[in-house]
Amino acid sequence: MSLLKEKLTQVLPGQISEISKFVKENGDKVVSQVTIAQVYGGMRGVKGLVCDTSEVPPDKGLIIRGIELKDLTDKTPEEIFWLLLTSELPNETELKDLQNELDARSEVPQYVWDVIDAMPADSHPMAMFNTAVLVMQRESVFAKRYTEGMKKPEYWEATLEDSLNIIAKLPAIGAYVYRKRYNKGPRIEPKKGVDWSENYVHMLGLGDPNGDFSKLMRLYLNLHSDHEGGNVSAYSAATINSALSDLYYSLSGGLNGLAGPLHGLANQECLGWILDVMEKFGGVPSKEDLEKFAWDTLNSGKVIPGYGHAVLRVVDPRFVAFRAFGHQYLSDDPVFQTVDLVFNVVPEVLKQVQKIKDPWPNVDAGSGALLYHYGLKEFSYYTVLFSISRALGIAAQAVIARAYGLPITRPKSLPTKEYMKLVQG
Repeated sequence: MSLLKEKLTQVLPGQISEISKFVKENGDKVVSQVTIAQVYGGMRGVKGLVCDTSEVPPDKGLIIRGIELKDLTDKTPEEIFWLLLTSELPNETELKDLQNELDARSEVPQYVWDVIDAMPADSHPMAMFNTAVLVMQRESVFAKRYTEGMKKPEYWEATLEDSLNIIAKLPAIGAYVYRKRYNKGPRIEPKKGVDWSENYVHMLGLGDPNGDFSKLMRLYLNLHSDHEGGNVSAYSAATINSALSDLYYSLSGGLNGLAGPLHGLANQECLGWILDVMEKFGGVPSKEDLEKFAWDTLNSGKVIPGYGHAVLRVVDPRFVAFRAFGHQYLSDDPVFQTVDLVFNVVPEVLKQVQKIKDPWPNVDAGSGALLYHYGLKEFSYYTVLFSISRALGIAAQAVIARAYGLPITRPKSLPTKEYMKLVQG
């Protein structure tokens, strides 16, 4: 038994017992009221989901298992995955055991490469990546054991097996999608004895002579891993998984949501705006020029990409972490310098627009500039990076949901005329 499974076997019974008692004693308590504006506004702010892996308070930003993000930026994605699942950070032995588990499960079936190779050369990288995840469904331990009559208390164990098997393979798949889609040459075999992030950078083949790109990749995969349960990718995956569709189905489905411009595509739009600014002014603009450009953008009916957030009302701590990385490792880069200048100028502009509730940058405002610096300049690929990271959170949420025995997700919908009747009393 892996140390991760052993740890979960120890911690889950207590959590399940606590939840069972809590629901039994408080099942009739009201926690949320829904307005018509919320019904027609994407259910924004309605409390109706359970997510114990992370939360996003508007005044703090991402908190994973009770630990604020600012205290986790030096961790590896493997440590974050352990934390998401167990509510504790792994010790050195546990971390090494998890890394060995992922290494042992990392071989990708040949038919996955064949499917990617068979897709049209101009396929979107996300379509290639998500197809590769879905085509591996034949490997699902959960699906096999469910067909054999697996008992409900064992669902989480089979979901954990699928989680480890999928996560172990994602860097190789993501790296090959990059090399195939952008004509970077043949597939690069994984390197033994390195962590998940460094291996991914190695297989991308962009070079990393001083190891700084690997440091960025650790941070990137760490910061995008989880963001509570109501975002499109996490919620879509959880809904699919609640029907007991295995993780291959549900992860692929959730990541399809991540491909949308209102979700995962945002970082490439942010970088595009930064490069437009630099092109217009022949490099890093002056503060005055940038302020005017920002007003011109707003007055034309457009938004400034990367600023504002559906939940947050403070600077996204993920942006803070990326900005700190930029100052430490690439402070002379003109693209990063422009990102930094935007941070110092744009919020003051947005504060003057009455309808804007959150003038602060979110994670997407800075991440693309850092990737661009290290040679990853193909914008349409950025969402694949996001997907590899978000798979950690989606997988962890699935394991926990099956351990808790959460039922199928099935909210009630009504026609508009029925809501009109309700409002009229």
